[in-house]
Formats: sequence, structure tokens, C-alpha cells
Amino acid sequence: MRSSGGSFDLDNRRKKIAELEKRSGEPNFWDDNQTAQAVLKEIAVHKKWIDTHERLTGDLQDITELLEITETDDSNELAAALSDIETELGKLEFSALLSGPDDHRNAILTIHPGAGGTESQDWAEMLFRMYNRWAERHNFTVQLLDYQPGDEAGLKSATIEINGEFAYGYLKAESGVHRLVRISPFDANARRHTSFVSVHVYPEIEGNVEIDIKDDDVRIDTFRASGAGGQHVNKTSSAIRITHIPTGIVVTCQSERSQHKNKAAAFTVLKSRLYQLQKEEEDKKKQKFENMKKKIEWGSQIRSYVFHPYNMVKDHRTSVETGNVQAVMDGELDAFIEAYLINPELNDSVRALSSIDT
Repeated sequence: MRSSGGSFDLDNRRKKIAELEKRSGEPNFWDDNQTAQAVLKEIAVHKKWIDTHERLTGDLQDITELLEITETDDSNELAAALSDIETELGKLEFSALLSGPDDHRNAILTIHPGAGGTESQDWAEMLFRMYNRWAERHNFTVQLLDYQPGDEAGLKSATIEINGEFAYGYLKAESGVHRLVRISPFDANARRHTSFVSVHVYPEIEGNVEIDIKDDDVRIDTFRASGAGGQHVNKTSSAIRITHIPTGIVVTCQSERSQHKNKAAAFTVLKSRLYQLQKEEEDKKKQKFENMKKKIEWGSQIRSYVFHPYNMVKDHRTSVETGNVQAVMDGELDAFIEAYLINPELNDSVRALSSIDT
């Protein structure tokens, strides 16, 4: 392994730490607490990479030397320890793929059913559960920002914030159209139906990213929250809807009892969406966006989930598939995500897929 850390790019990480620590030592650093916390978080992320790499590399070297001098009776135990370290290094090397400028951020994930009424809304609810289970598997925390229940079943729209290291880096692979084929439980004639749901994933924007939102560019409306929440939601207009007039982006939040907290959460989502839009415009200027962009429509789904006439989940971008549909719906998505991340062309085109508009 090279001293620079090879694919881990340790030299650049050390340079970044030095830059950020210099910034943290400036007299006015704590004037903006949110920005200061974001800088400290980024420093901690880079230091963790370096510390883990150096620890594993040192352990690997020690065990390799012991294997050369140990007696045969002890070699099996050392060989097992060596294998464990190599496995952990392999995982760390894979994680090095998450080197995008926003990959370390938390993720904001939105779900919108396509045409199809109750059937599509139920499919949206199933995906909502799937992503919550995925987050649980990774010990990430989930905060519900907005949930609009369906008329009979499922949901009309949902927005969740997923908090954890590299949450956006992993979940950016999920942006796109998800297709379901099954015998509809809502069809009295038990016919097979095809449903579509679009998933959008945005990096959560923290204080160290400047997104200018002018007061004249937004319209803020309050309304009574719907769904679960007890009598309170029927008596006060605590829910918030923000419309960004120049772009037409609309964000709602009703998860909190406090109007102030809902407003803050809604602005966080709006900033994240505007930041994503800004990145897309930058890509267009570099010609990357148009070169990588595919035509996005209901017929260009990124993944299909087939429950009938056979069981299969297939990612159309990477050709990864599995017959264990239940495991996928319980949050086992890593095989699809990892295959996506190791393909640099797909990684570059993530912004095109995340720009789906229902």
C-alpha cells in the first residue's frame, strides 16, 4: 500500500484537515454556530478515515510479521485475524468511493406516487417503509418532515431526513423511478397491475454552504396538519408550505407541533433542493449533465420490483438482481447501492436521475 493511502487519498485528507483547522482557529469562527459545527463535523470525518486506515494498516503489518515467525499451531488463529483485517480494509476501500463533495452529508428523501391512484399510493407507502428499514439497518436516524396520507391507503407524498455518516453518498443511488408489478390487492378481479413511484434524494445543506433565499422569492402559507397527531392538528395551523416563486419548488412540513419548527425544517428542505438545482446548472455548463443524462419518463425506471408472476428485484442500471423480494422490501439495498457506486459513469449521472419531476 502506498504511503499516500492509495485510493484513500490520505494526503488530500490531511491537507483538508489543515485547511479546516486553520479556519476553526479564526477569531470570528463561532459567530455562526451552525457553520462552525459543520466545519468541525467535516474535520472529524476526515480524521476518522485517517485513524481507521492507519490502525488497520498497522495491525495488518504486525500480524503479517507474526505469521512469518510463529509456530504452525498458532498460525490458523493469526490467519483468521489477518483475514478479518483485510475484510475491514476492503470495506474501508469501498467506502472511499464516497468522495463526492456532498457524500458525507445527511440525506433528504422524498417519495411521490405516479398515476394510478390507490395502487401507486400503496406502492409509495411500501417504499417509505423500505427506506426506513434500510436506515435502521445502518443505525441511521430518521426524522419525518412531511407525510400526506393517501385517500384509501398508502401515501400521496412523504419527506424524511436520514441522519448518519455518508447517508447522502449511499442514498443518491436511489434517485429515480421505481416500478412495481404485482396482483393488486385493490382489484376485485385480481388482475396484475404496474405502478410507478419517483424517489428524490438531496444532500442536507448545513451552515457551511451558502444558499441565498430572498424574502420576495418565497410565499409562506400555514394550514392545519393532516394525519396522525391527536386533536392538536385539527385546532391549530401549525403546518407550513413554502413556495419558491422563481423555481416553482414547493415544500411542506407538518411533523412538528410548533409552527416555528416546521418553518425551519421546510427551509432546510428548500435549501437542499435549491442546492441540488444549482449543482445541476453547474454540470450543464461543464457539459457533463447533457452527456450523461438519459430521457427520464415513467418508462425509464431505474429498478423493477416484480411480485407476480415471479419474484425478482432488478436494477436496470447495473443489472444486479435478486429473487429475495421480501429481504429487499425489509431494507436490504446494499447490493444495489454498492454496484451503483463502483460504476463511475452512473455516479456522474446521479444528478440527472435526481431531477425527476412528477
